[in-house]
Amino acid sequence: MTAKQELKKSIIASVWFMFLTFPIMVIKVNTVTHTIDWRWHNMALVGIGSFFLSMLWRYLLKKKEEGGKKDKKAGLSFIQRLLQEKQFALPGILIITLITILFPHIFSMYQTNIMTSALIFVVLGLGLNIVIGLAGLLVLGYAAFFAVGAYSYALLNLHYGVGFWIALPIGGILAALFGILLGYPVLRLRGDYLAIVTLGFGEIIRLVLENWNEFSFGPSGIKNIPKPGFFGIEMSMQTTTIYVFYIVVLLVVFTIFVINRLKNSRIGRAWVALKDDEIASQAMGIDKAKTKLRAFALGATWAGMAGVVFAAKTTFINPASFTLWESVIILCTVVLGGMGSIAGVIAGALLLILLPEYMRDFGEFRMITFGAVLILMMIFRPGGMIEDVRKTYKFEK
Repeated sequence: MTAKQELKKSIIASVWFMFLTFPIMVIKVNTVTHTIDWRWHNMALVGIGSFFLSMLWRYLLKKKEEGGKKDKKAGLSFIQRLLQEKQFALPGILIITLITILFPHIFSMYQTNIMTSALIFVVLGLGLNIVIGLAGLLVLGYAAFFAVGAYSYALLNLHYGVGFWIALPIGGILAALFGILLGYPVLRLRGDYLAIVTLGFGEIIRLVLENWNEFSFGPSGIKNIPKPGFFGIEMSMQTTTIYVFYIVVLLVVFTIFVINRLKNSRIGRAWVALKDDEIASQAMGIDKAKTKLRAFALGATWAGMAGVVFAAKTTFINPASFTLWESVIILCTVVLGGMGSIAGVIAGALLLILLPEYMRDFGEFRMITFGAVLILMMIFRPGGMIEDVRKTYKFEK
C-alpha cells in the first residue's frame, strides 16, 4: 500500500470517528436553561487524534510485517535465546531468589498482598496451561475448580476443624475429581463446543454455591477462615502476610518443577501430540480418553490448591469471587503469556494482575488501558509475550 492510500484511509477513519462521536462529544444539552451547547472543538480533537492514531496503527502493522519476515530468518527471539542459554540460568535463578526473599521486607504489606494475589494467579495460569497450552483443550470454566478448592478448606475447617496443611492436598484431590467428572462426558468435544460446555459447568458450580444456603451459606459466604499456622505459633498480621507470601512462592516453585517435568515426560508429549493431531496421535497408540482425563485432572489439581491458599489469604469467600471474569482472566494469562510456555504464563499473570492494581489512580481509564494492552498484544504478539519453543533433536552421523 502506497503512502497516498494510507493517508486516504486515515482521513476516512478520522471522518468516520467524528461522525460516530458527534452526539456524545459535540452536543451538550443544558437541562436547566433548556439550551444546547455545541462543542465543535471536541470534534476537531477527535478528528485530529483519530487521524494520527490511524497513521500510527498502520505504521506499527507495517513494522510488524517486516519484523515477522526477519524473525523467520533469525529464528528464536532474544528472550527465547536468553532462556535457553545455560550460563544465564544460575545467575538468573539467584537474582530472582534474592528478590523474592527480600520483597516482603522491602515493600509494604499492601504491596506484599498484591504480589501474593498475583502469584496465586500464576499457579492458576500454570494449571490451566496444562489443559490449554499442552493438551489444547479450551476450558472457560476454570474458576469452578478454584471455587472447589476454596470451599473445601472453608467447609472442612468450619465443620471438622481441618487445618490449612491438611486441607491443601484435600482441596487439590477434590478439584481433580471434579476435573474427571467434567472431562468424562466431554471427551468427544473439542474447540468451541468444549468451551461452551466448560463455561456452563463453571456457572453451574457458582449458582449451586450461591443458592444452596444450607451447604455453602449462599451469597453471604463463609468468614473467619483461619490463616495458615506454623506449629501453633501466634503471629501478627504483618508476619502472617509475609508467611502466606512465602507459602505461595513455594507453591509456585513446586508447580513450575512438576509442570516442567510433566511437559518433558511421556504424558506431556502425548498431550502435545493430541493437541497437534488427534487422529494421528490415536494411530500412534495414544489413548485419547485417558490422556484428556489426565489433563483435566492435573489442571484442576493446581486450581484446587490455589483455591485453598486463596481462602486462607482472604479469610472470607463467597460465590462472587469465582465468576466468569476470573476464568477469563486466567485464560488471558495463558494466551497473553504464551500457550505452553511456563515463563510466558508467569509473565502474563504478573502483568494482568499487577497492571490494573498499579493503575488505580487513573480511575475509569485503567480498565480501558488494560483492554488496550490486551488488544495490542494479540495483534503484535499473537504467540504471546514469550512463545513456547519446542525441543528439537538432531541426529548426527
